[in-house]
Amino acid sequence: MDPALLDRAHALAEESFLAGSGPGGQNANKVATEVQLRVNVYALRLPPPVFARLRTIAGSKLTASGDLLITARAHRTQDANRQAARDKLEEMLKDAHRAPKKRAKTRVNRVGKTQRLKAKKARGEVKAKRGKVSRSDW
Repeated sequence: MDPALLDRAHALAEESFLAGSGPGGQNANKVATEVQLRVNVYALRLPPPVFARLRTIAGSKLTASGDLLITARAHRTQDANRQAARDKLEEMLKDAHRAPKKRAKTRVNRVGKTQRLKAKKARGEVKAKRGKVSRSDW
């Protein structure tokens, strides 16, 4: 992944602080330690496949206007929560740049096919014997 993209993402990020729930006891009610990071993903100019993967990774964190909202409230200090939010953003962008591996089709050889068909035939015979017994079978 391009380091310039991370720099651009951090430059475009807008931070706001909220008095959120989480650790801090009574201090949590007084001090705004929760960080909400807002980044416009259209301004990042991502390639279409990367943007599509980011959209699926972000899920409900992505607004209709293209803003990615990341919140962090696990720590007691603003600085720690700010760093946690930026780390989440970096992780999302790295995951979006990681292309999934192509699935290789498996092929069954001739012996495997015959074994499978033999097993199916045997199973069918077992099931056929379970039917109702007619008078002619007595």
